[in-house]
Amino acid sequence: MKKWNFKVKSNPKKISKDLESALGTVDGLVFVLNHDKNNSITFKVRKRILYAWYLLYLNSIVVNGKLSKISTENETDVEISFNQHFLWKLVIFTDMSLGLGFLIALISGKNSSPSMYLSATIILAVGIILWIRVQKKYDKNIQEYKSLISEILAI
Repeated sequence: MKKWNFKVKSNPKKISKDLESALGTVDGLVFVLNHDKNNSITFKVRKRILYAWYLLYLNSIVVNGKLSKISTENETDVEISFNQHFLWKLVIFTDMSLGLGFLIALISGKNSSPSMYLSATIILAVGIILWIRVQKKYDKNIQEYKSLISEILAI
C-alpha cells in the first residue's frame, strides 16, 4: 500500500463534486463516495473486473481517499492510498504457497522424483516472476491514477 497526501485550496464538498462528476460517469470505473460523521468525505475508485483475464491488462489498483477540511478557510487535506486488488494478492499468494508446498514435500522425502523437483521449481519461479511483474505494473498504475487525480483537482 502506498500513500499520497497533499492539500488543495478548495472545500471538501466542491472537491467531492469534481471527483464524482469526472469519475462517476466513466464506464468501467466503480466510484463510491461517503460522507462521514466528523465532516470528512471518503471515496473509493477501482476498475470493474468482470472476467479473470481482465487482471492481466487492466489497471487493478483500488484507490481509497479521504477529504478533510483544515482549520484554515477553504483548504482541504487529501489523503489517498493505493492498494493492490485482492485477486492479484490471492493469485500470487496461492502460486507461491503451492510452489513452496511442493518444495517442502520434496525436502521432507514424501516424493523425490526429478519431475516433482522440476514442477516445484517452475511453479515457484512463475510466482516470483509474476510478483515482480505485478509490482512494476502496480507502480505504473499508481502514476496513472496520480496524473488523473491531479488533472481533475488541478493541482
